[in-house]
Amino acid sequence: MKIHIDIDCTPEEARTFMGLPDVAPMQEAVMKEMQDRMMAAMHSMDPETLIKTWLPAGISNLEQMQKMFWQQFAGGEKK
Repeated sequence: MKIHIDIDCTPEEARTFMGLPDVAPMQEAVMKEMQDRMMAAMHSMDPETLIKTWLPAGISNLEQMQKMFWQQFAGGEKK
C-alpha cells in the first residue's frame, strides 16, 4: 500500500510547522557585516596603497622596480 501526500506551503510555513528557528535576522546581520568588511577592504586597495604595501622599502618608484625586474629576468647584475 502506498500513500502519497502533497503539501503546498512556503518555506517559512514549513519551518514554523517543524519548530525550526527563524534565522533570517541573523543571516541579514551576518551579510551586512560581510558587506561592510568587503567595502572596507576595497577602499584599502587603491593602487598607491597596494604598491607601497607590496614593494620592499628600498624600491621607491615604478622605474626602479622595472629595472630590478628586468635584471632578475635577464639573470645578471647589470647596472
